[in-house]
Amino acid sequence: MTLSETKDFQVSSASLKDVRTFSRDVFEKINLPQEQKDELVLAIAEAAQNIVKHGYKGVDSTTDRMEIKISLKDGKLEIGFFDKGKPVVPENIQHRQLDDIKPGGLGTFFIKQIMDGAVFKKDEKGWVNHLILTKKI
Repeated sequence: MTLSETKDFQVSSASLKDVRTFSRDVFEKINLPQEQKDELVLAIAEAAQNIVKHGYKGVDSTTDRMEIKISLKDGKLEIGFFDKGKPVVPENIQHRQLDDIKPGGLGTFFIKQIMDGAVFKKDEKGWVNHLILTKKI
């Protein structure tokens, strides 16, 4: 099966519901166990939330957009995130310690547990950040 769907979203915490809905709708077209679909939606939602929270310092923007592209080809799922927020320094991305019990700070941990890969690439389309999550399915 080959699939490619792209959608752009307003950079705001309110749009995260739309990100989850878009992701669920795309994954409904792929024959995956429900648990795996739920995990993939979680990974996408966490990455999008990190864009809003860290790339834009948690300030909702009515003009800034982020784009999410979900592709499946030859059993490889690729999820691309594109934004124009603060440039990411990949070496600085880390989750909090697991024994530090408090809310938040585990999004990157969940993403690493769910996905096979997470890489930042340079993008030629004028985006500042381009994150690619991959998963063999």
